[in-house]
Order: sequence, then C-alpha cells, then structure tokens
Amino acid sequence: MPPPSPRARTASGRAPVHRTPVHRSPVQRIPLSRMAVLDAAIALADAEGIDAVSMRRLAEPLGVVPMALYKHVADKDDLLDGMVDRLIEQFSPGAEADAAAPVIEPGRDWAAAVRSSVLSARAVIQQHPWARRVIETRSRRTPAVLGHMERLTQHFLAGGLSPDLTHHVMHLLGNRIWGFSPELFNAPDSGPAAPERSRPTPDPDPADYPGIIAIATDARARRPEALGCDEEFEFRFALDVLLDSIERLRATGWSSPTL
Repeated sequence: MPPPSPRARTASGRAPVHRTPVHRSPVQRIPLSRMAVLDAAIALADAEGIDAVSMRRLAEPLGVVPMALYKHVADKDDLLDGMVDRLIEQFSPGAEADAAAPVIEPGRDWAAAVRSSVLSARAVIQQHPWARRVIETRSRRTPAVLGHMERLTQHFLAGGLSPDLTHHVMHLLGNRIWGFSPELFNAPDSGPAAPERSRPTPDPDPADYPGIIAIATDARARRPEALGCDEEFEFRFALDVLLDSIERLRATGWSSPTL
C-alpha cells in the first residue's frame, strides 16, 4: 500500500480528522417596541412603585442599554403618558375612540352607561396603586385620553343632555371619570412620605368638634369591625348621587347663565 500523500498529513504527522460543520441558527430576539417598553414600565411600577421607574432600571429587564429605549419613548414624560394610555385602553376593551362607535346599547339608559364606564375605569385603576398619582400629574391630552372623554361625552349627548349641560357635567365628575376621587385626608397612593414635624401637634379636643364626633360615632356603631371609611362604597354613593342630580337637571332643561 502506498504511503499517504504528504498533503494528507498534519504537521504532527497524523492524518487530519474531517468534521462535518455544525450550522447553528442565530438567536431570535423579540424586537423592542413601544408597547413592550410601556408594559415593562407598568410591571416595574406595580412591583416597586412609580418612583422606581427610570430608563436605567427599565432597560435591565428588557436586556438593552438605556439609550435604546429612546427610540420608542421620547423622554420620561412620554413614558408616563404612554403608561396611562395603556391603562385607559383597558377601560373599555375593543371600544373605538371615534364618534362613529356605538354609544348606548338599545334599552340601556345614559346613566347606566356612564356608571358602567366609570366603574370599569375604577376596576383598572385599583389594580395599579401608582396610577392615580401619575394621572393627576398628566397634562397632555393623548388620543387615548380624548377617546375616553369622547365616549363619556357621547353617552351624555345621546341621553338627551345638551352640549351646555354636558360640558358642566364633565367638570362636575372631574377625576371620577378616571375611576378615583379625592378622599378626605386619606394617605396618598405610592406618594412621598409626609415630612416629620419639628414640634408635635397637640391632640384636638373632641368637645370642639361635635358634628364630626356624631358622624364618626354613628359610622362606628353601623360598622364596628371597620378600620375606616369604605372608600368603594363612598365612591359609588357619590357617583349615584351625581348621576341622579344630572338627570334632574336634564329633565328640567337646565342651562348655564349667559354672560
């Protein structure tokens, strides 16, 4: 048998080993998008509070550098606006923001439609303790914000309220259209802690506030196990009183005074 060709040998004198090349598929990465950034920001705020949300912290779970986020959100304000928009999209799933969308279902009155819309918003907001604080700081009317306001406005107009009354009713409802209302001296959700006072405040004398004592005593007798006011009941109670009052104004043809 003739010896192997010198070209068939390696420098060590051994015959080379022929290996079949392995073709590896490139790693498939989910492309970063504005929606992915906003959803990650919401998850971070839910887990650690809104103060934890920063571009640096947000980049970590997304596996990118902070600068990559600016391709999808212009700045911190744009990020917060977008987070609010994502929540508003859940208020009325599938609803269109334009005036051509169905307004009131057949056989359903305007007050029931408004009540359902507001309570739907409240159900979403209550899942995100930081949302109330962020909504109160927003000033930009995004399409999502305007869409929610438009749906409520159309409920009122289709129910027979004049544009004049509808205008004032929207002001009357205020932040209730977003699912929350200011409560008397309740601790803020996810807000900064109150600064410590340099001097202690003396305890008030109950005898100076007989009216407050009367309602507090009555509430304690009715619900002895409660630690405070039932905010959910109070929200629904106030909403129903407002809607009843609005209906009376509609029925009497109320209009605002002309200047």
